[in-house]
Amino acid sequence: MIYTTTLNPSIDYIVKVLDFKEGETNRSYYEIKIPGGKGIMVSKLLNNLGINSRNIGFIGGNTGDFIEKSLREMGIGTDFTKIKDDSRINIKLKTDVETEINAKGPKITLKEENSFFEKIKNIKEDDLVVLSGSIPNSLSNDFYERIVVELNKKNIQFIIDTTGKKLLKVLKYKPFLIKPNKKELEELFNVEVNSIEEIIVYGRKLLDLGAENVIVSLGAKGAVFVNKDMSIYTPVIKGKLVNSVGAGDSMVGGFIFGIENKLSVEESFKWAVASGTATAFSEDIGNREFIEDIYSKVKLNFL
Repeated sequence: MIYTTTLNPSIDYIVKVLDFKEGETNRSYYEIKIPGGKGIMVSKLLNNLGINSRNIGFIGGNTGDFIEKSLREMGIGTDFTKIKDDSRINIKLKTDVETEINAKGPKITLKEENSFFEKIKNIKEDDLVVLSGSIPNSLSNDFYERIVVELNKKNIQFIIDTTGKKLLKVLKYKPFLIKPNKKELEELFNVEVNSIEEIIVYGRKLLDLGAENVIVSLGAKGAVFVNKDMSIYTPVIKGKLVNSVGAGDSMVGGFIFGIENKLSVEESFKWAVASGTATAFSEDIGNREFIEDIYSKVKLNFL
């Protein structure tokens, strides 16, 4: 089983406004509420590609009920830890410039934390766990590391998509995949990188610290993959950017799809790029037909 972890899930309230004017009353022409959170986005992508997964994390209140109901209606499995406080609502304002307001999230009690870790302890050795997204303010900054310590006791493979010290702390536990973007890579090493060659250098430093596979997303300039055997660069696929939310999570999902289908890591990287690009060119998470179309256009340049 693939478990996707979203510690701080949300309702993403997406609002589109024409000719937005700050400080004035604006009227939307489009609104939608969808379950949000990085682990949830990974599950939605996997679902579109026919791969089952199960969401874990914390949900509470009417907002939490909406999140769980929506996922189940999509056919996505859930095993959330129920909490007393309400899950958050994030606002995604789409106008000439895309703006997000992400709420801090609920207060989680020690008893609720312990209930969550009981679920972690039930995960089996041959399962895969995806850890991604923000940690609610009421949880300790080392919460991901605490999860990984439990997973490591059974040699459970994990993927982590987070940033800064939270990422550096878990590299020694040898994550199967990490996926920083260019800015996050620069912040990790306090440097500025200006070429694909430099991206590869610092990607390999992450391998030295423990990561098995590294994808560095470069936005409009493509993506880089490195592991101990190879370095690959793929240029960006041209198209109209519609939605930046979930593109990185879709890359993680695409890579998992390849691995689950016993493909090589280079082919899995190709699926990752196709999945991330399809989502960036779609209103929501990319669908399978669109992903397959883009997959045929992805060029791998081995360096």
